[in-house]
Formats: sequence, structure tokens, C-alpha cells
Amino acid sequence: MPATHHSVCPLDCPDRCSLEVTTENGRVAAITGSRVNPLTGGFICAKVRDFPRRVYGKDRLLHPMRRAGAKGAGRFERISWDEAAGTIAATFRAILETHGGEAILPFYYGGSNGLLTQGTTDERLFRSIGASRLARTVCAAPTGAASDALYGKMASVDFPDFARARFIMVWGANPKHSNIHLMPYLKAAREAGGRVALIDPRLTMSRRYVDLHLPVFPGTDGAVALAMIGHLERIGGVDRAFLETHTTGWEKLLERARAWTLERAAAVARVEARDIAAIAEAYAAADPALLRCGWGLERNRNGEAAVAAALALPAIAGKFGKPGGGYALTSSPAYRVDDDRLAGVPEAKTRVINMNRLGRVLLEETTPPVKGLFVYNCNPLVTVPDQNRIRKGLLRDDLFTVVFDQVTTDTALYADILLPATTFLEHTELSTSYGTYGVMLGEPVIPPLGEARPNEEVFGLILDRMGIEDGGARGEALLREALAAIGGALKGGAGAAAATGAARLETLRRDRFLPFDFPGPLPVQFKTAFPRTPERKADLWPAALGEDPYVIRDDPGSERYPLALISPATDRTISSTLGEFNHTDVRIEMHPRDAAARRLADGQPVRAHNDLGEVRVRLRINPEVRPGVVFLPKGIWNRHTQNGSVGTALVPDDVSAVSGGACFNDARVEVGPA
Repeated sequence: MPATHHSVCPLDCPDRCSLEVTTENGRVAAITGSRVNPLTGGFICAKVRDFPRRVYGKDRLLHPMRRAGAKGAGRFERISWDEAAGTIAATFRAILETHGGEAILPFYYGGSNGLLTQGTTDERLFRSIGASRLARTVCAAPTGAASDALYGKMASVDFPDFARARFIMVWGANPKHSNIHLMPYLKAAREAGGRVALIDPRLTMSRRYVDLHLPVFPGTDGAVALAMIGHLERIGGVDRAFLETHTTGWEKLLERARAWTLERAAAVARVEARDIAAIAEAYAAADPALLRCGWGLERNRNGEAAVAAALALPAIAGKFGKPGGGYALTSSPAYRVDDDRLAGVPEAKTRVINMNRLGRVLLEETTPPVKGLFVYNCNPLVTVPDQNRIRKGLLRDDLFTVVFDQVTTDTALYADILLPATTFLEHTELSTSYGTYGVMLGEPVIPPLGEARPNEEVFGLILDRMGIEDGGARGEALLREALAAIGGALKGGAGAAAATGAARLETLRRDRFLPFDFPGPLPVQFKTAFPRTPERKADLWPAALGEDPYVIRDDPGSERYPLALISPATDRTISSTLGEFNHTDVRIEMHPRDAAARRLADGQPVRAHNDLGEVRVRLRINPEVRPGVVFLPKGIWNRHTQNGSVGTALVPDDVSAVSGGACFNDARVEVGPA
């Protein structure tokens, strides 16, 4: 008989949807949205509706395996969990004795995980052996650094308040493909007389949602934001009363912005000066007005400066203090999860390795060299910059690589030991959101397929096999501990007794959704939510971003490689998750003018290349990609191109100056016939 279960989507998306999962005879038959999380509203993206294709697909990992051929060949033989854990433990012990703990590198990224599948028993294992630490800066590092520097960890505007705004700037975000539950609120705002401006190299939303589009050239967002600030001052759009009361450093920012005239910024961004002015003036005139800052504008050498300048706009124009005003970026700061409490082991003061330089580290690091690599919760061969260098590093005969995943990813093909992980439908997960405010619990709706096991259990098994005493919580106790580790005022969580994990768990199992308790239904910046900075003021010239927070560096393009390559999210994958089946005809997209200049035709096989490598696919001519920019989808796998390389093969491993963020959009290429 069919049965319906509550679940939660933990995948890397701001929406954090509540789900209804229909099972029949122990198998998932259908997934749809529920209304447990009010934001979900009963609908979900097609990606998650298709998630059963991952659960039951031909790429699904079902048993522990050991490499039985050359690295990268994808030949494995089945072994037991006992043999797999024993091999890992014995090899790690040998590395520790010969090279020390820092020769072991855990490589992971938890965008598609909650509080149980990362930062618990895995962190205990790697902290206990003194492994190298990973700077997880492939995404959100520059935005986090800039927003923390300007506003501290201030709560973000929640999505329902977008409907109140009379002007919304969507800057470097693509809600149609990676934040679909914002779309109804954008529509509601426009139906109530509001307007929406999109600042992005591509027109990613239809004209039904967008009134103004500014197709900035990648890496120039900071120049445009500074020009807007300078223009606001010239037209009397600066709220000096707000600045004097609620900010510091604003005089220096205004002085810097004066140097960025509309004409100067327009030349750099390759747009029209009047179009920059039109958006700035519409923003200044609207009340309330809102900025949706995405993660697209951070993915370059100017990442921190761009985000800082954009986030300064609501303060400069005095757009805070009322519903529908301010900025939306991430709700994560409101949660304040006590990571050390969950880990249960003090953090080891070992070396820190930036994940964006994995290939360089595998090939060049010698003090000590990386001898053991444990990859989980990510697929670095196709998602991290400088793919060819990573591939070469993974081919090292003296590198012991463990890959722990749900499916046989491109990275998994290079593993010495391959471990099968459960999906969110097969294990317990406690999920917070980085887009809105609420905590949900997802529990198994089907038994694990094959011999797949959850992260918490697998790292606990390795701890045990290595003889490491683990006094931290596991199982139900870990779930209670995770709930207790969440800071902030959860509804139903007031008082010392209710703040315990046990009381929160009881409430959560009853109500299935725990919202946050702001003074009012939603946070209102500078009214019910304030910066966690000294005196609760915004710092518009923050020392944390360096001596010059708003320096704009020159474009890295050249005559040989004039085209900027971007690889934003699409409606097919979540990072590279679901890429195993969701791409059939990958193409590189180019503006008609650029195609004509190169005598290229739609559908023609082409070669995108630079000094780092090449990618061979077919061409799609698309007028919605601005001239000078080419677009390859994010999250494609090697199998989707004609030469087995993806866009990251063309991305340098340069990092942003302050946070070490990835500079994906600094890739400069040429495209010609294949």
C-alpha cells in the first residue's frame, strides 16, 4: 500500500523545502512539496522531484569497493565494510607514523548537508589525528567576509517581505534556477506596483519578472556599485541622518565612490552609463526598496569589494528600518551553531589548506606531502578550479584516496577505497536553512539501499577501528546535542528547560517545523535585527577587508583570451549533484555578435580553451548572454563533453585577497572550431 512521509530537502539551496514522499513496497514512488515549511507552499523544483533517479540509478553506490585497476579507470571489486574500515585505519596509521597527521587531508563541502552529516564524527576523527584543516572557500567566502565586516552577523530579510518592496535589485542571483520559492514574492511585488532590476551578465528571468536588466561584465560589479553610490550622492539620494546614527566609515566610502563616475564604471562594466543611473535612481525613489545579493558577484578577484559595495547601498540610501527594505543574503548568521560542541573535540592547530588549490597542493606540497585524501560530501574533480592539475594529482601512485559518496562521481573513479553513502531519504538529518528561518527534521522514509551507511556511522566506525576513544554523542543523543547547539531564539524554545535538545526535539517531532522567534513575524533590519558589531552599527570602511576595502582590480583578459567564461547554476543540477543523469546535450552559449566575429554557427562543435586546458562541446548561440561572455553550465560531469573535461579545466586556482574565495568568473578563454 502507498504511504506518505514527511521529509526535508537538505540540498544546497536557500529554500530548504519540506517534502511529502510517497513510498510503495519500500521504494520511493514520488516526491512533492508540502506546506510544513510555509515557504515551500506545496511545490518543489524538478531536480528534487527527480531525486528517485539518483536513489535507484545505475550510478548508485551500493557496497564498499577497492580499486582493481588503474586510477581513473573505474574498475573496482566488492569488499566488506569491515575490510574497508580496516584498510583505511591501517593506511592512516602508517601515514601518521611516517609523515604525521598533516599528511592526511579531509576534503569536503557541506552545502547539501545538515547538522548531522558533517561536523560531528567526521570532525572528531580528523581533529583527533591532527589532520590538515580545509578552508572551505569554494563558495560564499567573499560574501561572508564582506557581510560580516559591514554588518556583523545580522539577520537577513526573509523572502515573504519581498512582496512589500517597491523596488528590488536582484544582484548576482538566479532565483529561477536556484531559489524558486523567491519567485512568487517577486511576482507579488510587481503585481503591487513594484519593479525588479536584474544585475547579471545573463537575462536569467523572463520579462514577466524583470523591468530593468544591467548585463555587467564579470568582475565589474564593485565598480558599478561604487558608481551608484557616487550617483546617489550627486542627486541627493544619500540618507545622512541614517549614516550618522547607524554607521561608521561612511565619509571614506563616499569619497571613494566619487572617483567612480557613471562613465568610468560604464566603460569598465561594458554597459551604458544611463542604465546604471536608471537603476540607482529607481532604487533611491522607491520606498521600501530591497537588495537581493547573490553569490555570483563574489566569484572573481574583486569578490569582497563587489559584495561590500553592493551591501553598502541600503545604508547609503537609508533603506533599512521597515518591512520590505534592507538586504537579503543569507540567514545563516542567525543560527549561530556551536560547531565545537557538535565536534566534541578541540580543533587541532594544524595547517590550513585552501580547497580551491587542491591540485597544486597534491602536486607541490612537501611539508609534509599529502599522502592520504578522504573525499566526502563533494565532487572536486568537476567542481573545484584547475581540473587538469587535480586530475594529475589524483593519479599519484603514492596517494591513498578514499571517496565516500552516494554515486560513482568523476572523483570516485580515482579512489583506492570507495564507500557507499545514504541519501537524505535513508538517514536522519537536522536541517537549517541559509535562505529563511526555521529548523526541520528529516527521518528515513526507506531503508538504506544495499550496504549504504550514513556519514555519522561511517566516521564512527573508522574512529573505532583506529582505536580512538570517542566520548562524543552519537545516534539519538547526537540529534539532541545538535538541536541544543543551535543558538538564537527558536519558537517554543524559551527558557532554560525548553532550550535543551531533548525539549526542542520533542517539539520538532510534534510540529515538524521550528521557526525563529524574532520581535515580530520576520526580522526587520535596524528595527528588530541589528548588526553584531560594536554599538550595533554598520562599518562601511571595515578594516577586516584590508586597508582599501573597495579596491577594483583590472580585468585578467588578454588579446589571446578575450572571452569571460561563467558557469552559474542551472535547473539541472545542484552543484554537480544529479549531474549523473540530468545533462544530455551540454553546449557552450555565446552572443550572436561574438559567434559572427568567429564565423561560428549554432550547433557547431567548438573548442573553448586557454593555457590551462580545453573543453570541446557544441555551440548554442543565445542573445541573452551578453557580448564578451560565454556560458557553460555548472555541475556538468566529464561524460557530458566530447573531450572529458568541464569548465573548471579553464578556471585558474587564483583566490580572492581577503577570504581566499574561488575566482571562477576570472576564467578568460577563446572559442573556435573544434
